[in-house]
Amino acid sequence: MPCNFLHTPDPDAVSRICHALRGAILVGGLSLLAVGGVQLSAASQDALPANKAVKVVPVPFDGALRNPLMGITARELAVHEWGTLTHHYLGWNELEAKESDGVEKIRALCDEAWSGFPEKNIKVIPRVYLQYPGLADAWPEGLEAGDYTSAEFQRRLRLFVAKLGEAWDEDPRVAYVEMGLFGKWGEHHSPAPTEEMERVAGEAFQQAFPHKQVSVRRVWETFDGYDFGEYWDSFAHWDEMATNGRKIADYQQETGFYQHHYVGGEVAYDWGNWKIQPGETPTLSLADPNHLSYVLNTVHWLQCTQLRWIGDYDRDDPKAVAGAAQLQRALGYRFELDSVTYTAMVGEDARLHVVVDITNTGSAPFYYPWPFEVSLLDPHDRRVVWRGIFNDADPRAWLPGESTIDPHWVQADDDNMPRAFWPDHVIEDWCQPPAPHRVEGVFHPEVPTGQYVLALALLDPAGMRPAVHFATAQYWKGGRHPIGMVGFGGKTGGPLPSETTFDDPVLDPTLGYDPKR
Repeated sequence: MPCNFLHTPDPDAVSRICHALRGAILVGGLSLLAVGGVQLSAASQDALPANKAVKVVPVPFDGALRNPLMGITARELAVHEWGTLTHHYLGWNELEAKESDGVEKIRALCDEAWSGFPEKNIKVIPRVYLQYPGLADAWPEGLEAGDYTSAEFQRRLRLFVAKLGEAWDEDPRVAYVEMGLFGKWGEHHSPAPTEEMERVAGEAFQQAFPHKQVSVRRVWETFDGYDFGEYWDSFAHWDEMATNGRKIADYQQETGFYQHHYVGGEVAYDWGNWKIQPGETPTLSLADPNHLSYVLNTVHWLQCTQLRWIGDYDRDDPKAVAGAAQLQRALGYRFELDSVTYTAMVGEDARLHVVVDITNTGSAPFYYPWPFEVSLLDPHDRRVVWRGIFNDADPRAWLPGESTIDPHWVQADDDNMPRAFWPDHVIEDWCQPPAPHRVEGVFHPEVPTGQYVLALALLDPAGMRPAVHFATAQYWKGGRHPIGMVGFGGKTGGPLPSETTFDDPVLDPTLGYDPKR
C-alpha cells in the first residue's frame, strides 16, 4: 500500500471531510455511504438480530497529523505548530555540578524547564553535552576539562548516567534520550568515544534506561551490541549522504534495525555544501520542490521518525508551510483504520466482539507499548460510559512498509565522494508494502439499556488519556474516533446517524498526558 507523501491538504476540503463524510458501512452485505445530509438506507435502520456484526470502513483523513513521539521537532524547548517533540541540550554541570548533587537537582531543573508541556501533549528529547562551541565547557567539579577517558571520568560517568536514568527513565515527559556527552555538541566526534568508552557508556545507558529509546551517532559502527537508535546530525546533507545516509540504509537492510530503534536527528544549515542539499535555509528546504523532494525521499529511505532545525522555517511563507505539512505527514508512523467489525446489538450474554484492521502507511514504527482502547460513549454528550483495553494489542507491531529504491549515486570530481541524486518527485512505493495488522477483543460491558457510540483511541499510559490520532476523519475532540452504534438491552445498533458531525483532528488542543511519574 503506497504512502502519499506529496498531498498538501486544502483546509476547506479538510473541513468538508471532517464534517460531512460518515464512512462506508457494511451491514449484512449492504454497502452504505452517508455523506452530509444524505439519509441512510432504510435497511440500515432495521433492528439487527442480537450479536449481528457490522463492518465499518472509516473515512480516511489525508492530511498531516500532530501525533506524539514523531514529526517535526522544535529546538531548545520551543513550541512548534506541528511539534509534539522538543529538543533540550543540557550541560553536565547544570545537572550535576559536583558529585554529591543528587537526582533531585536533575528533577528540579527539568520540572522548571519542561513546565506546561504535558498539557500541550509535548515530550522532550534531552541530550547532555560537555563541549558546546560558543558556550563554556560543562565538566563538573572534580573532572578535568577535555578528559573523556580517565578512570575517574569512567567512574563519574557511570554514577551520573544512573542519576539520569532515575530521573528520566519513567518520566512521561521524556520521549527519547540522545546519549550525547562525547565531543562537540555531544555529536560523538572531535573527539569520538574510544572503544573502551563505548563499552562503559553503552553499559551505563542500557542499564539506566530500560524503558526509553536511547540513540547514538553512527550506530552502524559504534556501540556494537547495545540496544540504541540513531541520530544523524546532518540529515540529508549533500556531503554525508554516502558516509552516513547510505550506511544507515545498508544497516537497515542487513538488520531490520528500524523495526525496534528510531532514526532521527537534525538537518544542518551551517557547514560544507548544505546549500546544494538540503538547501540554504529551512524555508528553502520546504518551499523549493527540489529540496523538499530530496528531504522527503531521504526520510522514506531511512524510515525516519523525527527531525529538528528544519522546523525553523518562515511561518509567513505559504510554500514553506505547505512543505512542512508534507514533511510532518512523511515522518514517523501513520495508522490508518482499514475497517472495524463489531457486535451491533449485544445480547443477554453482554458479549461485545470488536475486530480492528490497521495499516501503518507512515515511514516508521511506533516504539512504545501504549494501550489500545475501545469505549462506549453517550451519543448525546460524548461522555465515556465504559471503556476496555485490547489485551493483545501492541502498536510496536504495526510496522510500515520497508525498502525503497536507493538514490542514484554519481562520483564527484572535487573530492571523489559519491553524491546522491533522487528523482524530482517523491517515491511513494515500498518494495515491501505495509501489511494490515488485526487487533481483536471480546468484552463484556456492564451498561444500562440503550444505544452507545463505539469509539477507538490509542492512549498515553501517563494518565491513560487518548493521545494518538488515527488517519481517519471520524474524530471527536478529546482524542477518540467514533465508529458506529451499539445497542444493549434490545436496542438497535448500526452505523452512526446521518446527522453525526466530526471534529478536525488538527485543530484539537485538548490532548495531553499526566506528568506524574
